[in-house]
Amino acid sequence: MQDTYQALSVALDEDLLPLSGLLHQHGVMHRIFEEGGRQVVLVGRQDQAQQVKDLYQAWRTGDVRIELTRHATQDTAIPMSAALRGAPVTFVLILLSIGGFLIYLYAPMNWLTSLTFSSSQISDNQTLLQAVDGQYWRLMTPAFLHFGWLHIVFNCLWLWDLGRRIEQVMGHLNMFMLFLVIAVVSNTSQFAFGGGGLFGGMSGVVYGLLGFSWIAPQVQPAWLIQPSRSIMIFMVGWLVVCMSGMVEVLGFGAIANAAHVGGLICGGIVGAVFAGFSRLDSDKTAAPKV
Repeated sequence: MQDTYQALSVALDEDLLPLSGLLHQHGVMHRIFEEGGRQVVLVGRQDQAQQVKDLYQAWRTGDVRIELTRHATQDTAIPMSAALRGAPVTFVLILLSIGGFLIYLYAPMNWLTSLTFSSSQISDNQTLLQAVDGQYWRLMTPAFLHFGWLHIVFNCLWLWDLGRRIEQVMGHLNMFMLFLVIAVVSNTSQFAFGGGGLFGGMSGVVYGLLGFSWIAPQVQPAWLIQPSRSIMIFMVGWLVVCMSGMVEVLGFGAIANAAHVGGLICGGIVGAVFAGFSRLDSDKTAAPKV
């Protein structure tokens, strides 16, 4: 498996900064570096290599005009349509999360209980939890359930920020499989350590993506998905605050701390494994043939 693809190789004296801004606008993650006396542009997916060549040609022939201003963050913003095309799995996960929130707000109770980790029935005014009994979707579906506006907004924003970056590097199928693994581990962790009460939310997956995006680039530097140190400090700090019980004392409700911790650890481990295999394949590809 090759994790990077060469899209361009141009002379050192050519200014590729405008092209880099254009690629950012189209949601193409890339690296530009010097190799063999030339500038080389690498991308994470093979289909993006041809896209880079087309944009470069359009830029050089004058079909596309690029103007850089001092407000770089505004000029390099990725259009929403391009971002959605680059991360459809992440977008669908957000839509399903919103659907889970609407089920909580408006749907009959049996709809909600069909998506919880454990099925239940009421006997003698007591709620009895039942085993999964082949209903394996329950290992995943609690991730889509949300119980408040702050809950759904917070999770969707972080899911979009972290998930789309990972999906652009890993591809759509790998992103879906990564979600499944983290969701099952985080939900199972919460059930094992927190009991069988009602719980849900995408935050366990969010922390899993955070762990993945922090660890993986340290093993495979070609994956440009690592969040800033300030974001990492904030998210881990929030996790510690939640585990201290302070959030519940302030009246924000119970927090699925086991799901957060389980997701974070799972994401970090999977990130190290994926990146390790990618690094090995990269070294084999780059090794000279004799």
